Amino acid sequence: MDKIKSTTVLGILHNGKIALGADGQATMGNTVAKSNVKKIRRLAGGKILAGFAGSTADAFTLIEKFEEKINSYGGNMKRAAIELAKDWRTDRYLRRLEAMMIVANAEEMLIISGTGDVLEPDNNVAAIGSGSMYAQSAALALKKHAAHLTAEEMVKEGLTIAADICIYTNHNLVIETI
Repeated sequence: MDKIKSTTVLGILHNGKIALGADGQATMGNTVAKSNVKKIRRLAGGKILAGFAGSTADAFTLIEKFEEKINSYGGNMKRAAIELAKDWRTDRYLRRLEAMMIVANAEEMLIISGTGDVLEPDNNVAAIGSGSMYAQSAALALKKHAAHLTAEEMVKEGLTIAADICIYTNHNLVIETI
């Protein structure tokens, strides 16, 4: 998978709850262009969460396409993700889009990329973006050693740790739960 810079998105499925969060920083080169971008969206009447990393305009296009796929496949998130990944990889226009997405419903979480990947993350922790490895490492440690925390608390702490380390990640967090 391509490494997408300029944000951190973290999702955790823990104790039957999904939390998906992201920082709010958008950069242009090495300059902060905006500090409060909302990179998490509720889809399908709030039953599906989608978070993105990469080019904002590209990600918005992909989220719209994903929502169309959800509607086409009766709310089946996995099928919609697979069909989006196929289109993204093969469509002349879509394949130029530079972004990644994490999508989640109450039962599962998926990472979708433009290379055709639709991945179910190990340990029910998914992370994308420049600070993803920091956030994912923190989340895995929290799931292992602080299982009393909620999914939302783990996402918040994982993103906070990433923001402390990654220059492309800030502390303006948006976290949604199902």
